Amino acid sequence: MDDRQLQQWVEEISLQSFGRPFLHQARFNRRLRSTGGRYFTRTHDIEISWHQYEQYGKQDVEKIIKHELCHYHLHLTKRGYQHRDEDFKRLLQHVGGTRYCRALPDALRRKEPYRYKLVCQHCGMEYMRKRKTDPRKYACGHCRGRLKLVALDLQMNS
Repeated sequence: MDDRQLQQWVEEISLQSFGRPFLHQARFNRRLRSTGGRYFTRTHDIEISWHQYEQYGKQDVEKIIKHELCHYHLHLTKRGYQHRDEDFKRLLQHVGGTRYCRALPDALRRKEPYRYKLVCQHCGMEYMRKRKTDPRKYACGHCRGRLKLVALDLQMNS
């Protein structure tokens, strides 16, 4: 399936399930891994995770499309389109969309190793980080003590 076919599919689902046309762009995004899809409030476009389609097929992706179309139609009609809004929850249940998408296997999620550790100088609490952070900007969440940055020794097997 390509973006053109996805566009037609989203337009069909919109008319069948919502009784309203989808007048913007729908496309696959191969970088989406932790979410099934996205709705953009500025452009009203929708992106769907290619990996969800590849891994779980049409049935699961149809539920994700319905979820994104709930955001789309509620936003355009100036009703509660956010996850916490009652309008959104009600419409999602009515059309049979999914609240959450299924998790992708670890091989597709590209988990990075922890490369840094922040250590509290007062209580010894440790905070693992993937990115380097400035310890002066933060305090220990446990005792409010000062933090010290420690780079972890990662051995690359080449």
